[in-house]
Amino acid sequence: MTIRTKLLVFIPLLVLLVNSVTFFLFESGKIVQMSYGVMMDRILLYNQSAQTAEDNLRLLHAYLLNPGGSGGAELEQAQAKLQELRAGLARSTSSSLQASSLTSYVHMLDTLMEQEQAARAAAEAQGARAALAHYEEAEKTTAYIREEGQRLVDLELGSYRPVYKQIQLETERMNRLGAAVLVINTLMSIVLAVWISRSITGPVSRLVDMAGRMSRGNLDLEPLPPPRRSDDELGLLSAAFGQMSTNLKALIEKDKESLEKDRLVKELELQALQSQINPHFLFNTLNVLSKLALLEGAERTSDLIVSMSNLLRYNLRKLDQPVTLRDELAHVQEYFTIQQARFRDRVRFELDIEPDALQVPVPALTLQPLVENAFVHGIEGMEQGAVIRLEIGHVPEGVRIALSDNGGGMREEVRQALLRLEAGTDNKHSTGLGTRNVFKRLQLFYGRSDLVDIDSEPGKGTTITIVIPSGKEVEPLHVPADDRG
Repeated sequence: MTIRTKLLVFIPLLVLLVNSVTFFLFESGKIVQMSYGVMMDRILLYNQSAQTAEDNLRLLHAYLLNPGGSGGAELEQAQAKLQELRAGLARSTSSSLQASSLTSYVHMLDTLMEQEQAARAAAEAQGARAALAHYEEAEKTTAYIREEGQRLVDLELGSYRPVYKQIQLETERMNRLGAAVLVINTLMSIVLAVWISRSITGPVSRLVDMAGRMSRGNLDLEPLPPPRRSDDELGLLSAAFGQMSTNLKALIEKDKESLEKDRLVKELELQALQSQINPHFLFNTLNVLSKLALLEGAERTSDLIVSMSNLLRYNLRKLDQPVTLRDELAHVQEYFTIQQARFRDRVRFELDIEPDALQVPVPALTLQPLVENAFVHGIEGMEQGAVIRLEIGHVPEGVRIALSDNGGGMREEVRQALLRLEAGTDNKHSTGLGTRNVFKRLQLFYGRSDLVDIDSEPGKGTTITIVIPSGKEVEPLHVPADDRG
């Protein structure tokens, strides 16, 4: 059962139980109140009718003593009130034992009102003496009404005495039932709360503990114990988390093996390279060739050998150490010296440099692969008029480097592939690190991916723009060069 189902089933059932018991108790109390209300209404009618009958007799006596006074209006009001009480008694219901007595009582009220009317009529027609007999009859009837009203009250109370006892017993039973339901409801609420809480907080606590240890780098974790019920969300999550931790550990072990394998391969490649070429021996040989060419009068050949020596020395440095733009510019100039010996007057190299912008740090071998790419892909097929232009200057964002050529340009999909650092866009015949490699190292070095832009169209040349963010300058790392004589 899922957690959502648990909450949607058990909590509404608990609320429904509480509401049902509350409604039952409320309805039972309302029935008792209605019974009390009906009984008290009749008792009040009995008392009020008896009192009103005596008020009518008193007002009739006053009227007979002074027929011309204001007692007639008061007597009429009292009679109207008695008539209203009489109608209320006639509408009320009672038990079978009291029904006949209630009917007799109503008839007594009717008799009293008739006697009062007869007394008033005799007083108006024949005088007060003629009305005396009617007054005496009304007085006797009033006494009967008083006695009968009290008897009816006693009968009402007597007939309701068993009902009172039954109501009291029912009330006590309801009180016991309410207390029992309260206790059971409280226990069920506690058990349900503990059950749902444990079914949720237990797996969550284990997951939080494991996630915390994994975040601290502890991957040697014991697998989560299998949940007692795995059909809810947390059970599935626990199983998935355990599987994920197992897969992560296996993946890390696999990555370690792969990294170790790559390290061994690189060490072997480096050892093979070092066994084939000894850099010191190569530099010494180039220096000897340079001096020999100079002694033989081949100064241009000597300069090319020195440039080649400096180029190799710079390429063999550690690529993870930053250099300044000044060092990169010197390296590019050495590279261009060699290339110009090849292309001669077919290519012209233009520089527009702000000297104070050359102290910013950049990754080693940033400019030379781009210049090499311009030679290989841009102007290599041009017979004349080839121009490669390098501009370095300050902009508000930092230092701007723009390398442009007037060669063949590139297609839009190639330009987009370079900017997205997709594989397969580097020059396979280049001796450098490749354009994509340069862009990737710039991104890693500065922690940003918006530093490079390429503007190129087929047949209209290419411009690569790099913006170096403002930052701390580094000391220039000069590569020593041999004296050319």
